[in-house]
Amino acid sequence: MATPIGTARDITLRALDILASADVIAAEDTRTVKHLMQLHGVAVNGRPVVAYHDHSGPGVRDRLLGAINEGKSVAYASEAGTPLVADPGYQLGRAAIEADLPVTSAPGPSAVLAALTVSGLPSDRFLFAGFAPTSSSARRKWLQSLDQSGATLVIYESPKRVGKLLTDSVQCFGEERRAVICRELTKRFEETARGTLGSLAESYADRKVKGEVVVLIDRGEGQKADAAQIEDALRTALADMSVKDAAAKVSSALNLPRRDVYQAALALSREE
Repeated sequence: MATPIGTARDITLRALDILASADVIAAEDTRTVKHLMQLHGVAVNGRPVVAYHDHSGPGVRDRLLGAINEGKSVAYASEAGTPLVADPGYQLGRAAIEADLPVTSAPGPSAVLAALTVSGLPSDRFLFAGFAPTSSSARRKWLQSLDQSGATLVIYESPKRVGKLLTDSVQCFGEERRAVICRELTKRFEETARGTLGSLAESYADRKVKGEVVVLIDRGEGQKADAAQIEDALRTALADMSVKDAAAKVSSALNLPRRDVYQAALALSREE
């Protein structure tokens, strides 16, 4: 069950129904979920509220799975955002699935999607990379492994290491790659900084950052297709597609300007 990443009113009606009806409530932080319930007028009414976090042992997980086996409904709420996304609930969900127990999702707020929405970077293909390694050498190696993904990178980072992440990103991707820093999404002091990696690295080098941070880095251009590759791809697509659809498919697949590919497709269609 997804919970707000900042503004309490972002919770869904379905999530409130689940909190009101669940036999057992499990949460990454029981204080957070109890406060959320209080804000929205949902009473605990003596129901068990169980802490389930990174330091919970197998015994807690077994207790929750046992409740489901008994026919009880168990609601799991992350501290903020969607459960199982960079969240300790992953092990609980996986264990329930392996035990052939029913698992459903009540979707809602997600820092990944909220950041993509306001970033202005391509969102048709993105890679959520989680948290970056803490050491510089490991972080650079990790970043380099992501460069050929052909997707917008979405990274969670500690506010204390944002400057270091940006500096290493410049070393790996160059100064001109576009990037966005989202801080305190949906909260009172929400901030979105857009620019090149070089300009952002300079801006955040000595800056003291507070709050939750999401870093987004534009996709790399990758290896450009040559004329022969473009022609082969277009001929294949044109065999059973219109010029417009073939151009759209090839331009997307090869990350090329659609107008240029359309002109090439048009020329090929006239040769037929």
